[in-house]
Amino acid sequence: MPQSLMRSHPQRLVEHALETSTSEQCIAIVNDTTSANLRWANNTLTTNGVMHAIDVTVIAFQGAGNASVSGTAASLEQVTALVASADRAAALADPAEDRADLVTGDASSDWADAPGETSIQVFDEFAAQLGEAFQQADAESRILYGFVFHEVTTAYLGSSTGLRLRHVQPTGHYGCTAKNSALTNSAWVGGATRDFSEVDGSQMAATLATRLSWGERRTDLPAGRYDTILPPTAVSDLLIDAYGSMGALNAADGQTIFSRPGGGTRIGELLVKPEVRLYSDPAYHPLESEPFVVAGGSSDRSSVYDNGLPLGTTDWIRDGHLTSLMQTRHTAELTNQPTTPAIDNLVLDIAGATGTEADLVAGMEDGLLLTCMWYIREVDPQTMLLTGLTRDGVYRVQGGEITGAVNNFRYNESPIDVLNRYTHASETVPSFSREWGEDFFSRTATPALRVPDFNMSSVSQAL
Repeated sequence: MPQSLMRSHPQRLVEHALETSTSEQCIAIVNDTTSANLRWANNTLTTNGVMHAIDVTVIAFQGAGNASVSGTAASLEQVTALVASADRAAALADPAEDRADLVTGDASSDWADAPGETSIQVFDEFAAQLGEAFQQADAESRILYGFVFHEVTTAYLGSSTGLRLRHVQPTGHYGCTAKNSALTNSAWVGGATRDFSEVDGSQMAATLATRLSWGERRTDLPAGRYDTILPPTAVSDLLIDAYGSMGALNAADGQTIFSRPGGGTRIGELLVKPEVRLYSDPAYHPLESEPFVVAGGSSDRSSVYDNGLPLGTTDWIRDGHLTSLMQTRHTAELTNQPTTPAIDNLVLDIAGATGTEADLVAGMEDGLLLTCMWYIREVDPQTMLLTGLTRDGVYRVQGGEITGAVNNFRYNESPIDVLNRYTHASETVPSFSREWGEDFFSRTATPALRVPDFNMSSVSQAL
């Protein structure tokens, strides 16, 4: 069957996989993705492109074992080859520890609909604003570098137990770095978006110009503990790392900060300040994500047997207490907790918090405002101690005003400690992690936090 027809009817790939498999049970997942991007450097657009991909995962179940095989497949013949590989591997597979009955269900109302798609036109308004920003940057001796990306992935999940589920997921992000002509001063702005309708290229350029103006005056500071404002993007940087460590099985095995000394997990314990709520919700606007489990393979935090399980609001931390950890049906049985699968967004709310990042700056007598982090690595999983570098703008705050830039630092901090020590918080807003957002996790909403003794452990020579 021609690829163009499969582009309109990826459901046929799912049905063909289920009909072709000789295993006792089968799950087929088709992800139809179109993406578009623009890049620029030296105040000039450099590249743009549009891509389309159809990726298929076939999971075959025989006896107590299973096997998952994935690949690019745009024809029935290619799907047949994937199914044959999965069937052969399942026949030889060892019993699966996480085995359970497959989820049953009916077809969703939009199962027969064509996949969503994007195009280069999604950037039309932004590109026009960017062109004006290039002209202004040239006139004022600034250099802009950046990248925008948008994709729409439509997932089709079918099973031999009757599941026919469909979800359309738009994902977009933008990031722009500005430098002065001497390349001694830099600033960055970035964000996530579903469709670029709310992204203002002119405002992005104006924010960068303001930050570069802050950096015209520079003061070098030594390492030490500083009263520091973390903007929403930096809070997102830290919390995504924490969220990735919330697997229940690793906690029960004593490997993480969520492990109870002597065995088990810390679910139910007061972990951070009582005002903290950390949660995920597939329906949270504008961070909507898949409302059911899609798992191409099993791990300590996911199970192929859970494909199709419905997802709802899940509190990971509520009123400061650890409420849930990522649980498959298998790990939930082991830990005697509810099944709480991972969800593809994350929200931090601080009870009673109001105002903005700018309000936090106005209330600071002497301290630092950093803009983003990078090269974040875990030092100690049992305390969730992270290390990383600041980047593209750390600014001195004096008397409620930004008075200049300071050097970059290496920091050593734990996200859990930060949620215990912050003194002020802004309202929660959609945010974007520069470290993790481009690669795999772009749907976050976080406040800015003021931490009175943030540990800048050493000076970094990075710009």
